[in-house]
Amino acid sequence: MTEGIEDADLMPGESVSSAPTADIFEGNGVSSPKQVPAFVRNVHQRLTASETLEEKLLREFLRVTEAHPDDVVVTLLRCAPSCDRAAATMWKTIASSARIMEKVLPKLLRVMENWPRHSTSTSDGDNTHVFGLAATRVIWEILQMLQCPEPVKKYSPRLLVDLLFQISIRTEQTPEEVDTWWRECQKQSNLPTDSKRFAVLTTKALLCHLECEAVVLSMERKRGWDTLLNSDTHHYAVGLLAREMRRASSPLYYWIARCLLRLLTREKPRWELPAMAFLVEVLDCLNTTEWGDTLVKIFSRCLQSKRTEMRRLVLRGLVVLSKNPVMADGMRTLAPNLADVLWDTDGELVRMALSVLVNEIQDRDIRISTPTALQLAEMLQPLFGNDNIHVQLLSIYLFQKVMELGVEESKLLKTHVISSLLPLFFQWHNENRDVAE
Repeated sequence: MTEGIEDADLMPGESVSSAPTADIFEGNGVSSPKQVPAFVRNVHQRLTASETLEEKLLREFLRVTEAHPDDVVVTLLRCAPSCDRAAATMWKTIASSARIMEKVLPKLLRVMENWPRHSTSTSDGDNTHVFGLAATRVIWEILQMLQCPEPVKKYSPRLLVDLLFQISIRTEQTPEEVDTWWRECQKQSNLPTDSKRFAVLTTKALLCHLECEAVVLSMERKRGWDTLLNSDTHHYAVGLLAREMRRASSPLYYWIARCLLRLLTREKPRWELPAMAFLVEVLDCLNTTEWGDTLVKIFSRCLQSKRTEMRRLVLRGLVVLSKNPVMADGMRTLAPNLADVLWDTDGELVRMALSVLVNEIQDRDIRISTPTALQLAEMLQPLFGNDNIHVQLLSIYLFQKVMELGVEESKLLKTHVISSLLPLFFQWHNENRDVAE
């Protein structure tokens, strides 16, 4: 049946000799999980030779897919990674059944999340890797259907996160074998030469199916999609996407945020900076009663990052959280980390750290232990003459509050108060009226 048929998508080492016998197609069906991969390959080869399948074989293919979704997904990605015409027909046949797509989509997402390769063994013992980008290629093909399958909408937050992650992958992180394979895909289907641009196109198509055309157009006007392609500015564009989703009143941003929270709780999360960029834009919409402890753990870890941009995002988020009374107890545990930021040479980081500390004690009956008060006093005094007016104001105000809220009077605290009088006196005639007052 398959003799003489040329299939450029057949992976090296694959052979039709493992194909199920003809009785599968004659009525007995797939009787063992080990027959599933060979059955899928044969269906693909039949469609390569002919544009249609017999109704009986089509029903058997859907039955097998529903019973063995993981085997079908991985096998089809292996034998047709570029998603040729025959494979596209098979994927769209799967997508036409919401019940079956519900089982298939989670596996496709797991493949996408394992960049650049996903390793799994099918029932016939084959453990050949499949490309994460190949699963994205399948999603693109499914999105070309007139009506978006309901499971795609259901899993859209996780799918969008996976697509954004694939866009962020740097060129040097893409193995040569992936580049070579993508060039073949591009030739066959007239796709963008850059796989990142293809992921952007898929993201746009998904957003349009989700009735977020206004977000797509707004990102276009603000050159957000181009910014997304640059590895240095990728996280800015992700933050912009979050703002545009909020502006468009799309509930999608809330579910994406929940998805990102789960991602950031992993021990070594990937895509950490863009995830934080999205999260800080929607923090005030999250249920802090439910997620408060998780947020404190994530922010505590990320505040110790060596990347200035990460610390900047974390502090932006903490400024928002510190205004929420529900977060008061959890935020108090971050005080030592915030105090360390006061030594930073970046005035903007220091300003935000001071804002968080001020929010923590302002209008709250919180007593401060003498050791903590002494530590803060030592750090705050050098900031009285800072070039940043906001840092000056906040440091003077916080110093005053710390001295007032000290748990007990102590000679050491009095010494710090006395030593602060001269530097404060120098600010008495500051040209900024607020500082002088």
